Amino acid sequence: MSAATLAPAGAERTKTRLLELVKRHGPQTAQDLAQRLDVSIPAARRHLGDLQDQGLVEARTERPGGRGRPQHVFALTERGEAAFPKTYSSLCVDVLRHVESLFGEDALLKVLDARNAEIAARFRPDLPAELPLGERVRNLVRRLNEHGFDATAAQDDTGRWTFTQHNCPNLTVARQYAQLCSAEVTLYTDLLGVPVRRETRIACGQGCCHYQVG
Repeated sequence: MSAATLAPAGAERTKTRLLELVKRHGPQTAQDLAQRLDVSIPAARRHLGDLQDQGLVEARTERPGGRGRPQHVFALTERGEAAFPKTYSSLCVDVLRHVESLFGEDALLKVLDARNAEIAARFRPDLPAELPLGERVRNLVRRLNEHGFDATAAQDDTGRWTFTQHNCPNLTVARQYAQLCSAEVTLYTDLLGVPVRRETRIACGQGCCHYQVG
């Protein structure tokens, strides 16, 4: 099933938009979703109830920013995550598992290093060192979007750049091989020419992969 296969009309179209909002923005309250969808809170709750019945979203209790009063939020389940495109399959996991089993973790890391080198060679012409950092970040985000990451870039009040990946097309692999996520941070640091730090990670159950640049 894909998000596109959720029936295209009426209420089902609203449910598809709701799933996309939770995917893009992470766990959301019913009030937040109602506002984003421009529907009433009871209507949002009805749609959320239907999606819970389908096993696509689940309710959680979280504290905003780790503090304050607990609130009920809705997040994608594993089945809900599977409704969005993923470019890796179990075959890739099997191949990496056999590489590690037959040749050890060093061989696995060499495979990931080779992958990084290949991606860097394709991306580097769009990220020359003489470009301002902001342009390099935006160009990196554009290239990531070509590969299904649904990424966005932003600059905070202090001038520091961040970028966020709202989809992980490598999720099946990343959940079993954290080395893939580490290799991606190394790749981004190499391409941007400044330190990159990941603050949240989809493979750990968070709503997005968020990166601080510099």
